[in-house]
Parts: sequence; C-alpha cells; structure tokens
Amino acid sequence: MNTERPEEVVEETPEDAQTEVSEPEGVDAGVDPEAALAEAQAKADENWERYLRALAEVENVRKRAGRDVENAHKFALERFGKELLGVKDTLEMGLAVEGASVESLLEGSNATLKMLASTLERFGIVEVDPAGEPFDPEFHEAISMQPSDDVEPGSVVAVVQKGYTLNGRLLRPAMVIVAAE
Repeated sequence: MNTERPEEVVEETPEDAQTEVSEPEGVDAGVDPEAALAEAQAKADENWERYLRALAEVENVRKRAGRDVENAHKFALERFGKELLGVKDTLEMGLAVEGASVESLLEGSNATLKMLASTLERFGIVEVDPAGEPFDPEFHEAISMQPSDDVEPGSVVAVVQKGYTLNGRLLRPAMVIVAAE
C-alpha cells in the first residue's frame, strides 16, 4: 500500500500575480519620446549628409582618374617627342649648310643616326639585327629562303629590314632571308 500523499497543486489567482510592465529596450523611463524621436531624426539627417558627401567624393575621384588616364594617353609621348626634336634640328642644320662636302654631310648624317639610336635606347626601343642567328619567328619575319654555305640551314642569311622591340615587346619584326637546307 502506498502511504505517500500526492503533492498539492496550488493555482495562482489573478489577484495574487504581480504583473511587471517594462519599458521597451533602449528607452529610458524618464526620457520624452518626442525628444528621443527628434534626436534620432537629427542623427539620421547627419548620416544622410555624410553619405551624400562620400558619394560625391567617390564621383570626384572617378572623374579625376578618368581625366588622368585621358591625359596619360594624350601626352604619353611628350618626353619622347622632345628628344626627337633634337634629332630633327640636327638634320635640318646639316641640310642648311651651303657648299658642304660629301664627307662632312656623311659625317653629320652618321652623328645624327647615333643621336637617334641613343634617343631610342633611352626610351627602351632596342634594335633587332639577327644576322647569322637562328631564325626566331617571334622576332623575325622570313621573306624568302636561299641556299648558303656561310651559315647553318634555318639561320638568318641577310637582314632586309631591322626589327625593334619596346621594353622587350616586339614593335616590328626584322625582315630576313633564311638559309635553306
């Protein structure tokens, strides 16, 4: 036989229960709701102004970068052009000399050619003159083949037109005649 008594269930009545009403989170009991709203609106307006300023700044940076790229394309050759003007001036002075001998004109032309070559090298333009070297289709353009006892088959026999590279990148291939087998 079970001698234990069942536990008593006690029910609370509405009069016994205490209801706690709490303020919404983030709102102080002593703060005026209208003042809080005005403060929140002021903060929202300030953030909106910051956003508009940031947006305008991004747009200005984009426009400035576009102008810089445009100017870089437009004036990229300015320094190169100034250097070439010296070569042109030298050629004009040589042609303006009256009664110059063939030797002096030849000497002036050679000096001008050296000046042009040094100007090109300063700007990274290097001559490709592959005479006697093996044919390289990346830098040479074969215009014909001819038998030769002087060089191995597949090598350059003669250079018809020199090629040029700009900082290692091909500007113009060398036009060559290649030794046939």
